Amino acid sequence: MPANAPRVDLGLIDSHCHLDFDVLSRDLEGVLERMQDAGVMGCVTISTWVKEYDLIRKIAESHDNIWFSIGTHPCHAHEEQHVTTDELIRLAAHEKCIAFGEAGLDYFHNADTAREQAISFRHHIAAARQTGLPLVIHARNADNDMMNILSEEAGKGAFPFVLHCYSSGPELARCGLELGGYISFSGIVTFKNATDILEIAKQVPKDRILVETDAPYLAPVPHRGKSNEPSFVRHTAAHLAQARGVSLEHLAEQTTTNFARLFTRCGLADR
Repeated sequence: MPANAPRVDLGLIDSHCHLDFDVLSRDLEGVLERMQDAGVMGCVTISTWVKEYDLIRKIAESHDNIWFSIGTHPCHAHEEQHVTTDELIRLAAHEKCIAFGEAGLDYFHNADTAREQAISFRHHIAAARQTGLPLVIHARNADNDMMNILSEEAGKGAFPFVLHCYSSGPELARCGLELGGYISFSGIVTFKNATDILEIAKQVPKDRILVETDAPYLAPVPHRGKSNEPSFVRHTAAHLAQARGVSLEHLAEQTTTNFARLFTRCGLADR
C-alpha cells in the first residue's frame, strides 16, 4: 500500500507463512507494519524443521498477533526421523503453538523419501489426534497416497487438519472435506494458469475455507515474481471473494471465523 494510504481493518488472517526465512526475518517489523496496514490482523509462522523450534517460538513470542506451529516439512522428513509423536506433543505445549506441521507428502521434490515422509506424517497425525490441535498438511504430487493415509488414519479416530496452499486435484479436496478438513488457498488462485484450482476454491463450503500466503513464496498478482509477505493475503482474499460472488469484507469475516474454529488455541473465538 502507498505510504499515505489509510489503515484498513478487514480482520484477515494469514494462516500460513514463514517469518523465520531470511527475506522476511531481516525486515520483520516492516513486514508486520505492512501487514497491519493491509487489514491483516495476524499470521501463523509455520515450522518446517523441528530443530528450528527456538527460532520460530521467539518470533511468535515477540508479537501478540503471531502464532506458530511445530513440525517437519516432508522434504526434511528423512533428516528428522528421530522426531516422535511424544516429542511433537511436548513442544506443542507452548501457549502460542497452535498447530502441528507442516507435514505430509511431497513427491515433486523428494519422491525417493516417500517411506520416511509417510512415517513422519503419521507421527504428526497421531499428535493432532491426541491433542486436538490441527495439523497443517503439505501435499504435492502425492494425491493418491495422501488420500489413502488420511482415510486410514481417520479410521483410527478423527483429527483436525487443513490442506494448505491447495494445488492438488478435486478428488483430494473432496476426500479432505469428507473427513472434516479445511482447505487453504494461496496466491496460486490469482495465477492465469491456475483456473482449475480457482474452480475448486469456488466450490469449497464457506465454513471450510482459509486464506494464506505461504510467504515468502507464491506472491499473488499483482506482486507475482516478488517476495511474498503476509500483507499480500489481501490480494488472494479479494480474488477469491470475486470468484465466489461475495464481498472482500464477507470473505475476511468468514475465513477468520473458520481460522478461529480450527486453530482453537489462538484465542480469537473468545474475543
